[in-house]
Amino acid sequence: MMDARTLLPHLITAALDAVEPRRAVHRVLHRDGKHLTVGAQTYTIEAPTRLFVVGMGKAAARMALAVHETAGDLITDGLVITKYGHATAPAIGRIRVREAAHPVPDEAGVAATNAMLSLLADTRPDDLVLVLVSGGGSALLVAPAPGLHLADLQQTTDLLLASGATIHELNTVRKHLSAVKGGQLARHAAPAHVETLIISDVVGDDLDVIASGPTVPDPTTFADAKAVLERYDLWERVPPAVRHHLNAGCAGHLPETPKPGDPLFERVRNHLIARNADAAQAAAEEAGRAGWHAEVLTTFLQGEAREVGRVVAALGQQIARYDTPLPTPACLILGGETTVTVRGNGIGGRNQELALAAALAIEGWERLLIATFATDGGDGPTEAAGGVVDGATAQAIRTAGIDPRRALDNNDSYHALHTAHALIVTGPTGTNVTDLVFVLVDRSPTQKHPR
Repeated sequence: MMDARTLLPHLITAALDAVEPRRAVHRVLHRDGKHLTVGAQTYTIEAPTRLFVVGMGKAAARMALAVHETAGDLITDGLVITKYGHATAPAIGRIRVREAAHPVPDEAGVAATNAMLSLLADTRPDDLVLVLVSGGGSALLVAPAPGLHLADLQQTTDLLLASGATIHELNTVRKHLSAVKGGQLARHAAPAHVETLIISDVVGDDLDVIASGPTVPDPTTFADAKAVLERYDLWERVPPAVRHHLNAGCAGHLPETPKPGDPLFERVRNHLIARNADAAQAAAEEAGRAGWHAEVLTTFLQGEAREVGRVVAALGQQIARYDTPLPTPACLILGGETTVTVRGNGIGGRNQELALAAALAIEGWERLLIATFATDGGDGPTEAAGGVVDGATAQAIRTAGIDPRRALDNNDSYHALHTAHALIVTGPTGTNVTDLVFVLVDRSPTQKHPR
């Protein structure tokens, strides 16, 4: 039977394979001659009907490849925007691929978004617009609302990212500073039919939150956006133009994002085609095939990363000492997305911070391995996807000359884990369904527990 460290890469591979964008698209997009079926709806793509393909997100290029493989000769024009390093070619058939910055938007994102809006400018009622949405799309699809500039969005995004705000809160603000988010891309695509294929990177799979819901009715308001900034004491720190814009919206001087029930969405269908739960379940099944007792505990993991790290460690300790809630060898799987409130000046990401906190909590424990990684392959401003730690990791960090507790306090999880060879590095995976945490406890009759 495989031990925990041998099993881990098999779990990661199984999880990523389950949410591979090409496979996900091919499951819902089918063709029979000139007939293209998206979910349960079939369209005949011949004059006067035209097919346009647009997309945004870390999985956009691979999703576009799947569309090209199915319907390449039917496409009139297309453009997708993905993160730097995620494109394999400048074009996939008739679909142009542009790269831009994430998580803070840049000029390349603005230019690519403008090109996308130009592509959609002359759609007709007979046309079909296929929209490919995945995590990261909020930063990549960039069109500041009238009166705002890119710098306003950049500064506001930076502040929110460092505040510990959840992705739901962050995207509530983003929607109300944008001309394309929160259902507004559907306005640009009208009067065409719109079919949107969505890979979720959001806890709970709320469609209006994923990539800030460009083709989904938005239930949030200007008042909600202002409340987020006030909640994190950011209202006086965001640019004056942002405050002016949100105040004008709250006063009813600016139109709201389109809401549920808006006739705009009568010709729009949104399809969720891959999610964190799919990846977690595939990993559990892989562990089961390897002879391990496996369970997906939750896909709603949220909270401050360092606090979650301690909770995850406690779950592993419970199994190691008492063989509950699973007998050993045991594999607990948790999915979701934690947050980090930045207080230091170190380097790391939410997964690395969770792993470092867990390493401190399980110091001295045998048989216990905790791994956490971002399914897109990128955790914070580092090349790492996450970290893998055991009972010896904390001491290994000290031996290398770093105090792991001080590193945690300084948000410097990357350097601490790097010295202990405890980073998970996958490179860009081409997909994005938030994070996975594995708690692995080997079976051994000679288990020793620290006092």
